[in-house]
Amino acid sequence: QVQLVESGGGLVQPGGSLRLSCKASGMLFNINVMGWHRQAAGERRELVAQIRVGSGDAFYGHFAEGRFTISRDLTQNTVVLEMNNLKPEDTAVYYCSAERYDGADYWGQGTQVTVSS
Repeated sequence: QVQLVESGGGLVQPGGSLRLSCKASGMLFNINVMGWHRQAAGERRELVAQIRVGSGDAFYGHFAEGRFTISRDLTQNTVVLEMNNLKPEDTAVYYCSAERYDGADYWGQGTQVTVSS
């Protein structure tokens, strides 16, 4: 089993920045990809960004490119999402995820991000 704990959400004004962190624990040896998804009220969950644990290759949702950066710290088993130039439409619950090489996945509880003036 893998446990994921998110932190760093909150309220920010448009144009501001937030840093989300996801701490992983448990059986991590066969984790291939970690990432972030988000789900706004009444909407489907969508990919924000993913990163391959081994290579560090990153992939972004179209809305995240140029504004968000995902990184991983293998020594801390942590994945970080830096979000800049936030917009009201970025308001959502952000979920950390981890995917094994066999396709099984794990999810955190989610952290609320609200972008509002």
